Amino acid sequence: MLSKILSVTGRPGLFKLISTGKNLNIVESLNDSKRIPVYAHEKVVALSDVSMYTMDSDVPLRDVLKKIKEKENGNRVTIGSKSSAKELFAFLEEILPDYNKESVYASDVKKLISWYNILMESDIDLEEEEKTEETPSENSEAGEEAEETPSENSEAGEITKQKD
Repeated sequence: MLSKILSVTGRPGLFKLISTGKNLNIVESLNDSKRIPVYAHEKVVALSDVSMYTMDSDVPLRDVLKKIKEKENGNRVTIGSKSSAKELFAFLEEILPDYNKESVYASDVKKLISWYNILMESDIDLEEEEKTEETPSENSEAGEEAEETPSENSEAGEITKQKD
């Protein structure tokens, strides 16, 4: 579900992708349900593409949000946007103890908390996994791979799928 939830640079809050077109996307605000156009020149990031820096590697945002949900028992985070950097980093330390202290800023933690609260208010399911695996094509059976080779019957330049 996080692949359909977007952050648009210069616009507050999060948006749900409704429709895509050639030069624009139609998104719906999770805060007030207003639909607005987002043009191709605007910077848009899907939450499924966001991660947090740690000392070892990057942790996907989905995993960080799940940890916050476990800690807060599915409730809103009580730390406000006016909290000090010390309080914000103490909160993040509880969630992600090995975060990269040089690469993660207080503004990142504020945005993380804000996004989490918006997702919880909108009842977005953090457990729902993205389906990235493609189903095998009907032309291949039981693990056999279809190989693309030119067919004798095909016209020049056409490629058809044939089994080995």
